[in-house]
Amino acid sequence: MEEFEISYSLDDETQFWRELDDIVAAQCSSHQLIDNTLRSYLHFTTNFKDDYLNTEHDITHCSRKLLLSQIFEANKDYVRIQMVYSLLQEEEAPTLHIIASFLLLDGRQNEATFEMMNNEGCFPKLLELVKQAKADNAPRLHRLLLDLLYEMSRMQRISSEDLGQVDDDFVASLFQIIEHVSDDVDDPYHYPVIRVLLVLNEQYMVASTASPTETTAPPHPPTNRVIKLLSLHGSGCMTFGENIILLLNRETETSLQLLILKLLYLTFTTKATYDYFYTNDLRVLLDVIIRNLLDLPNELVSLRHTYLRVLYPLLAHTQLNQEPHYKRDEIVKVLSILAGSANGHWEPADETTVRLVERVAKVPWLRDQDVSDGDVTEKLLGISLSPSQSASSMSVVDVAAVMEKPGVQTRSRKSEHSGTLNDKKDESTGVDAKGVTQVTGRRQAPPPIPPTVLVNGKIMKENGKKLPPKAPPRRRTRLKSAAAPGNLEGKATQ
Repeated sequence: MEEFEISYSLDDETQFWRELDDIVAAQCSSHQLIDNTLRSYLHFTTNFKDDYLNTEHDITHCSRKLLLSQIFEANKDYVRIQMVYSLLQEEEAPTLHIIASFLLLDGRQNEATFEMMNNEGCFPKLLELVKQAKADNAPRLHRLLLDLLYEMSRMQRISSEDLGQVDDDFVASLFQIIEHVSDDVDDPYHYPVIRVLLVLNEQYMVASTASPTETTAPPHPPTNRVIKLLSLHGSGCMTFGENIILLLNRETETSLQLLILKLLYLTFTTKATYDYFYTNDLRVLLDVIIRNLLDLPNELVSLRHTYLRVLYPLLAHTQLNQEPHYKRDEIVKVLSILAGSANGHWEPADETTVRLVERVAKVPWLRDQDVSDGDVTEKLLGISLSPSQSASSMSVVDVAAVMEKPGVQTRSRKSEHSGTLNDKKDESTGVDAKGVTQVTGRRQAPPPIPPTVLVNGKIMKENGKKLPPKAPPRRRTRLKSAAAPGNLEGKATQ
């Protein structure tokens, strides 16, 4: 947009907000008048950004004024497309900050905004802007653009052509941000950067499973650069792995749990990344998976299936398949419960759950040495399957296909049946009740992930002392520390 001609002279913040109210209250009877008002809005807010818009809250408040204005209410689609075009054409960081804030706030309330951005080619532009903001050392703008990139990308499929614009340098720079952040637990980079890496991984999975008959399917799907970087340089990206386990431990938004599980699935089914995680971190992850499998209500079958699809390669391919076998008896009991054979309070298991449980039960170290493959399920779980049921399949297509709308919270089985927690131990699994359930109410906005909770595979306090082993806490709004069971030190891929 061209710079608006009018100049302003303000005395204080009160006058700034009063003038902004006057601008967005303008009566516009034509597209030209709307354009003039939008130019005035961007020029005015950009001109006084350093003086009166010092926080993200201020900028969000500024965007909300436009969203609540009569000009927007009467001309939503036109205002949106003009702001999208402004994002595509603008180069100045202060103006981009205002535009990105508006599109992010509007898109979270209206999915059509993100669809419009995708259709107009905003994905490659956002990649470019994120790189530039990082190079210009503009952390507030950089974080905002990461949030916008994530929100737009998790709502819809990104074309393979646009996804091909992501290069190794871009992904490597995101990993390096996570590795080189400060020791401040409120560092703003953790959450947005991790979420972008997770959503990129999902986009790659979706692209790889596209049917050749689809008109948008490329002859060769783009390389999954997230997994590629972990395969080639995993030992230099260990903080990322530690943090996604911590994030899964506390996350209650179903869509983000699925994003994490999809990346874990590829990590544990890609030979080069079998040993990416430290052994102690894998044990924490196993505790989290056991707890969440028991805690999911019966109707959340798709999420339960995804946890089970991740559990098999976790037990079969990682260091957990080495002695001493961690929580073997607990795993077998959980599988028995999920199959519906050890707990009268559970509904009968669906056919897919039974197939996936049987697959996990066939992990060699879970079964007795004298039990053949055909008898594993009946021996360990007390159930028998027909040949058709035994034909368990688990592919990338199955995992990639699981979706959930953003914002949907994963309910807790225990909290639905009881308002208070029982400190007693569950006799069927040996897991403390506090380690199995604990979700009350809706989750607040997630805080940044503590960057120094795990050090070289060991759980540490801020003062550097190792915490005693214990079960992972139930998902909370802030995770101050996590505990890794067991005392064996893990190893990283060199």
